[in-house]
Amino acid sequence: MKSLFILLLSICLSSPVDAQNSKNKEKETSDKGVTLIVLGNVQDAGSPQAGCKKSCCADLWKHPKQDRKITSLGVIDHDLQKNYIFDASPDFPQQVQLLQQQSGSLDKTTPDGIFITHAHIGHYTGLMFLGREAMNSKNIPVYAMPRLKKYFENNGPWSQLTHLKNISIQEMQNEVPLQITAHLRVTPIQVPHRDEYSETVGYLIQGPHKKALFIPDIDKWGTWKHNITDLIRTVDYAFLDATFYDAEEVGFRDIAEIPHPFVTESMELFRSLPALEKKKIHFIHLNHTNKLLIPDSQQTQTVLANGFNIARLGDKVEL
Repeated sequence: MKSLFILLLSICLSSPVDAQNSKNKEKETSDKGVTLIVLGNVQDAGSPQAGCKKSCCADLWKHPKQDRKITSLGVIDHDLQKNYIFDASPDFPQQVQLLQQQSGSLDKTTPDGIFITHAHIGHYTGLMFLGREAMNSKNIPVYAMPRLKKYFENNGPWSQLTHLKNISIQEMQNEVPLQITAHLRVTPIQVPHRDEYSETVGYLIQGPHKKALFIPDIDKWGTWKHNITDLIRTVDYAFLDATFYDAEEVGFRDIAEIPHPFVTESMELFRSLPALEKKKIHFIHLNHTNKLLIPDSQQTQTVLANGFNIARLGDKVEL
């Protein structure tokens, strides 16, 4: 843990979250500097989820909710007119459009770079829209770890994207910062997860004034070599895996096959954090069964009452 903690302190100086700011004030943004926007908060398979006949999805088949987008973040460098996406989800077309609208760059049709966390369906398959069947983009930088880079290069249809130069894969190294613009630095941080085809990383995203941590997928906090509470103290915002609210939600499935920190476990782990530290935490990557997707649910009220936040489509913070 010590090496990463020193890295986070050495690569950037953050300003603390202002104790006087209200939640709404915290999310106000301008058209200058660097803005992070939530482009989605749902788990890989979306909501409603294919094949689901449960109450959580039944009405959504007839009445879809437009705010149910798969997890992704956008980052806008307003001064340099650059836009970046963290994870290319199956909702990529709508998320790119939202990002361009928020940045005021409606003449752009593609982001200036895409950062992928890992090779599970909700995090990279949106790249298909960059191919010649759709956008037919040209050399869009896609940032990937070494195993993921090889996966893209050696497996169709992703290899066609590289062959036709729709994308240009930029290889990253664990915990090595990348200076993307003069105002934006990104550091991949490897986390334990089901790595069938690639590594899994979270991202430290540093703007000129503040930092955000993005970890949409991890097995359990205790299986990681780093201490998540220590990392939270070094950033201003933490968008963290909240796939399942509790064990009851998993039902008949073997949690060993789909390990994630339950929201109840995370809240207990972070229980002793000061209120300002808890306020940094935004739970994200919610399974279709997770009642945190419902703003007036008891689970939502419990999370908010304990001082945490839930990431919602369109939420914005300044970096």
